[in-house]
Amino acid sequence: MELNTQRMEDFKGVYKYLIIFIGLAFFLIFIRLWSLQVIKGSDLRRLSENNRIRLRENPADRGMLLDRKGRILAHNRPSFEVYLVPEDLKVNPGVVTEVGRLLNIPPEEIEERLRTQKQRAPFKPVKIKSDINWNEMVLLESNRVHLPGLIVDVRPRRAYDYGELASHLIGYLGEIDENELKQAKEATYRMGALTGKYGVEYRWENDLRGVDGGRQIEVDALGREIRPLGTVEPFPGNNLILTIDLDLQQTAEEAFQDKNGALIAMDPKTGHILAMVSKPSFPPDIFARNILQEEWKSLVENPHHPLQNKGIQGQYPAGSVFKIVTAIAGLESGMITPNTPFHCTGAFHYGNRDFRCWKQGGHGTISLHRAIVESCDVYFYQVGLKVGVDLIAHYANEFGLGKVVGISLPHEKPGTVPSSSWKKKRFGIPWYSGETLSFSVGQGYLNVTPLQLLMLISGVANGGKQYLPQVVERVENIYGEKLKEYSPVELRRANVSEKTFQVIQEALRGAVNDPHGTGWTCSLKEVKVAGKTGTAQVIRLPANFKKGDMNRVPLKFRDHAWFAAYAPFEDPKISVAVLVEHGGFGASAAAPIAKKVIAKYLNAESPPPLKTGEEPSDLDYAD
Repeated sequence: MELNTQRMEDFKGVYKYLIIFIGLAFFLIFIRLWSLQVIKGSDLRRLSENNRIRLRENPADRGMLLDRKGRILAHNRPSFEVYLVPEDLKVNPGVVTEVGRLLNIPPEEIEERLRTQKQRAPFKPVKIKSDINWNEMVLLESNRVHLPGLIVDVRPRRAYDYGELASHLIGYLGEIDENELKQAKEATYRMGALTGKYGVEYRWENDLRGVDGGRQIEVDALGREIRPLGTVEPFPGNNLILTIDLDLQQTAEEAFQDKNGALIAMDPKTGHILAMVSKPSFPPDIFARNILQEEWKSLVENPHHPLQNKGIQGQYPAGSVFKIVTAIAGLESGMITPNTPFHCTGAFHYGNRDFRCWKQGGHGTISLHRAIVESCDVYFYQVGLKVGVDLIAHYANEFGLGKVVGISLPHEKPGTVPSSSWKKKRFGIPWYSGETLSFSVGQGYLNVTPLQLLMLISGVANGGKQYLPQVVERVENIYGEKLKEYSPVELRRANVSEKTFQVIQEALRGAVNDPHGTGWTCSLKEVKVAGKTGTAQVIRLPANFKKGDMNRVPLKFRDHAWFAAYAPFEDPKISVAVLVEHGGFGASAAAPIAKKVIAKYLNAESPPPLKTGEEPSDLDYAD
């Protein structure tokens, strides 16, 4: 009896601690449940819903790009895309191997793509392959029930039916990166979304991009779809009507053949760009998918820079086209008149060197009209010395040279128009008069873009008036309703007298239509063309160099060929600037390209070919 009493006393002592322990345990369980249900309840509920309800993005169709006549240049087509959900693969590791086998992709490559998606939301699918073919799609769909976490979806893909045509103007798409995501304030993007990266696709991104939709889908524990829960339909983007003409663009591209360089054609009275070519070009559709490393390497390592829009980014010496500016400076300053004569013997001795003319025998004694028509270098060396560097630079600036024009395309370059103050600031040394000789014929420190020379020739055609170059005519919604229209914008009016313009215009007409004009290769049968050839040196050639030896010079050191023109002379409807990189002489390389473009646009015919002996042989080498 005493033993039982003792045991009861011992149990009461232990029972007290047991009650405390059980109470503490229930208290901790209560705290944990309160934390899970109250503090973390909303987050856990969201994770649970994400595990059960998946969101499937439904990207909107991007707006189409059309030419000025309504012909489609860029549109959208359906593309089958393959995705995997990493969370569904944790209990099904064999899915990666099987998908890799069906798509002929190494499993290690798939796993690497899954690992690199660090900022991915939970249960967000990761793209494995884009634009699979029909056979691959059938294989995946027939095995889909055994591949939890696999999604095959249809997405709109950008399509460019004309391949590389106008690729630098149209641009391309690419996946948005982290920096662009941070900077995208007005529009909401998701990681992996496609956005405009270049050209019109980039500048008009907000108009072209529609409003994405999506679907809510219920899935089972293995990630397999059970039923749809809700859908928000996407709304497509707006269409852009471009200013370019498809037929003219094709003609311009074909005229270049295997040459490199740039061509821009414009309506000088509105600023509407009619054609824009930069060679070599690139296929824009390769960027809409995941561009292959070999493709990217071939583009960025190409010495001819296919990703550069040379029409607005290429900076070159202007060559003899710049003689237009030197002539205007001479006339406006009163240093010369249209009848002022200078003698050309084929070279002009100044200081300790001879500054040569392109015509070895010289032009004799000539006045301004013939100097422009036959592009006499010696004449303009002497005009340049009379006028001086600063006055020539002043009139170059009057026509917008040396500054960005303002076209609505990215990365336009300003070029360089030197002056005495510019050189002092840049190099800390004074300007030497011998440098004025090179500057007066478009060489030396001078650099321009093809667009700037187009603006120069258009300004001359318009009597000094220059319009902002535009590549988009209007924006329309999917119903064809006009949302925006881009009217002509006058940029500037050069402060040059009408009398001076008349002298220059007549000389430019003579350069193409007179018997000894350097631009004779651009003459047309029923239309009077006015223009100026140019040959821009890349390196200084030795004193004993002959023009016929150019083919023996390495390609990268050969001269650039220029031609700038407008037509018809009486009522200009088109202006053209052509640059052929390392093409040699403007008369033989650049002018024939411009001729094809002008003839196509104006529906004009070429004159009959010259008979043997009628063609001046030295004009083949005219600058």
